[in-house]
Amino acid sequence: MGFTAILAYAEGLPVRHHPHSRFMIRISLITITICSALLSDNRIGYALPDSPTADVIKELTSWAGQSESARPRLADQEFAKTPLNKAQAKQASAILVKDFRNQLASQRKKEWAEKIIRLDKLEMKFDYRVFGEKPKTGRRLFISMHGGGGTTANINDQQWRNQIRLYEPKEGVYLAPRAPTNTWNLWHQGHIDDFFTRIIENAILFADVNPNQVYIMGYSAGGDGVYQLAPRMADQLAAAAMMAGHPNNASPLGLRNIGFTLHMGGLDKAYNRNGIARQWKQKLADLQDNDTQGYRHKVTIHEKHGHWMNRDDRVAVPWMSKFSRDPLPEKIVWFQSGRTHQRFYWLAVDEKNRVGGSQISVSMTGKKTSQTTGDSPASAAQFKIDKADKIKSLTIRLNDHFVDLDQPITVVLPSGKKLTQKARRTIGGLYRSLSERFDPESIFSAEINVPLE
Repeated sequence: MGFTAILAYAEGLPVRHHPHSRFMIRISLITITICSALLSDNRIGYALPDSPTADVIKELTSWAGQSESARPRLADQEFAKTPLNKAQAKQASAILVKDFRNQLASQRKKEWAEKIIRLDKLEMKFDYRVFGEKPKTGRRLFISMHGGGGTTANINDQQWRNQIRLYEPKEGVYLAPRAPTNTWNLWHQGHIDDFFTRIIENAILFADVNPNQVYIMGYSAGGDGVYQLAPRMADQLAAAAMMAGHPNNASPLGLRNIGFTLHMGGLDKAYNRNGIARQWKQKLADLQDNDTQGYRHKVTIHEKHGHWMNRDDRVAVPWMSKFSRDPLPEKIVWFQSGRTHQRFYWLAVDEKNRVGGSQISVSMTGKKTSQTTGDSPASAAQFKIDKADKIKSLTIRLNDHFVDLDQPITVVLPSGKKLTQKARRTIGGLYRSLSERFDPESIFSAEINVPLE
């Protein structure tokens, strides 16, 4: 019964006990309505319990049932903007993941079968071997980069074929890509990030790879790539292994939430590789000393070896295998190199704030939800932005595995100022994060945009 109808009903009540009964009923109803409105307002930290309705899920199901060419743009649909409750967000997430999986599998089946990916005018060949029995949670994926670099295509082809046979994990898909170019920096040019994201997505689709157990490794020029790629793609990785490479201008800051192992011949003097490896050993130790929950690493200098370590570096593979990615870490350190990204774990920036050399550090307090059980956190979340250089705004992305979205979210700016607001779950938010990257363990239903000026 609507409020107007209730008032009409109250007007018709007989006055049996007190001459002001109708007046008192009207006042009570008005008070209830005002309180309800205030409690549901996003500016207030507490909302009335959500009452699930199936309409928005029915509309999403109907939309997903259409062919991709016949669908209207999801972002334009009202149901994509409608606030969801927790149960609806879980249903919508499952529908969208299944839909993306089906669509992408149809589009990419051929490239996985042919073992070649084409992006723009470049192509990346790859080959892989599968080891061990598949775990219930899915297989590991090891992306292994060959050496070579600024030389002929024939020599780089030979290096690629050697890489395919170089390592053998106890379990997992061991995949060796062939670099798209033959330049000295063949593994850390900007296009490599896109190719590797595509490989990871395809391995999830066709090889039943666990998105939380993806690893990169590389030797010589491939090691150069690990130095550069591991920090800037850390949000897609569990661990990385660098063998006999050179970092050039790479920064280790982004390695905070993954395992990182470095193997270097003590006699590998070319380009001062051995000396720089020792410097990185100290850099990583200093970072871990100042942040004891992060920067897990192992650096091994094989003192008697030169550039070729006679396969003593193979111990890196079981060391990496112990790590699993946490897609929702409680602290993020994001350093943007020359190849910038729009997202990193649960942080995102718009195009204006994709700035090379920017550094962002954000931590979250408040009990995190279990990824496996989905239990609700016991306390409201607070995000503290410790550092945000060279950018003017930042987006914090959220889901029900991370925080309690039914409670207000507080953000503490570097200045100490606090912002508090409610975050709304929407189908549009889920779709946006899946469109950027098919990563079923790292999708977000809500977000908060934080102005930093």
